[in-house]
Amino acid sequence: MRILFLHGAGGYADDRSLADGLGAARGVRVDYLRLPQQDMSVVAWSEPIHTRLAVLAPEDLVIAHSFAASILLHVLAGGGAAPTRAILLAMPNWGPHGWQIGEYDLRATEPTADLALHHCRDDEVVPFDHLALNAAVLPSASVHEYPRGGHQFEGLHEVIVEDQKFTG
Repeated sequence: MRILFLHGAGGYADDRSLADGLGAARGVRVDYLRLPQQDMSVVAWSEPIHTRLAVLAPEDLVIAHSFAASILLHVLAGGGAAPTRAILLAMPNWGPHGWQIGEYDLRATEPTADLALHHCRDDEVVPFDHLALNAAVLPSASVHEYPRGGHQFEGLHEVIVEDQKFTG
């Protein structure tokens, strides 16, 4: 098993320690995909994600952080190559009760992959109430909340990857 980690917007350097910590907690290699910094469109981010998903093995795990989690949902809803499981960390909600940006709002059918939503109450980047909004849009996803850990899930790497559905 390996982990494909998708970093948040502008977070290639910032999310590196999160990705490495999650990989170390599972004792596996992390495939750390660099996503565009200049073009934040769904299309620009979806294309490299879709390409990388096409080479994943069924036992591989996708972990997407923040903005990338939103884009991963668009890719999964579009069909084609898809992981059987994905962990979505601190995912923004773009709908009418969230940040209200229609381009990023998921309006498609819920993906069939096993999904887990994780969010920390003390996240200063993506408000904690986005977790409940996303859980309503993804009713089959498991929901995990933490009192502390911030946007980078400090000290939570092992807890995040311990769920049996996601351990491979």
